Amino acid sequence: MPNNLKGFSTVADVLKKFDNDEDKFISYEFQKYGYELAEELGDLKNKSLYIKLAKETPRGLLETAKNFVKDAYQVKSRPRLFMWKLKQLKTAKADTQEERRR
Repeated sequence: MPNNLKGFSTVADVLKKFDNDEDKFISYEFQKYGYELAEELGDLKNKSLYIKLAKETPRGLLETAKNFVKDAYQVKSRPRLFMWKLKQLKTAKADTQEERRR
């Protein structure tokens, strides 16, 4: 089975990355992803927001917004740019779904 099939990791890969000392309060995969997202954006003070986003938002949207921020040049606020792009992606997705219903 190919590794990273459609953005998913194997259970073995997730368990290899799990650090028992550092991750002792993390019970679910989305919590780990949200924490790592907050860490990448340099916004650990709002890690609960990113954990909530990881739980409720499709992973593809989060990844697209994260990659947009990583590719951006001379960003004043990475968290702010991430939230702006995420909102833009959610709006575009909602518009696309609305057009399909018509």
